[in-house]
Amino acid sequence: MAKKRAGTPSWKQNHPSTLLSNSVERSDRAVKQAMSHPEEIAVEHAFHSIERTENALHNAEQRQEHLDIVGQNKGKLSEIKQQLHEVQENLRDPN
Repeated sequence: MAKKRAGTPSWKQNHPSTLLSNSVERSDRAVKQAMSHPEEIAVEHAFHSIERTENALHNAEQRQEHLDIVGQNKGKLSEIKQQLHEVQENLRDPN
């Protein structure tokens, strides 16, 4: 693997909408894992994944590129957050 030159932006900086899409996919997988195995550690992992995705969303919105894709990912992120909320509620009150 080639070394990154100092001062050269990473692909994450150059393609924030791609980073956002990848982050949304990771968050979706993390929440699905928490839904199928509702344990504290899985929920915590999903929560942190969503935090990183929200940061990627903020960066993508700042760059104002591919706003249609950013908007779709923002909607998907809202769904994912709702699913995680439901998992957290079920952990607190399993009945």
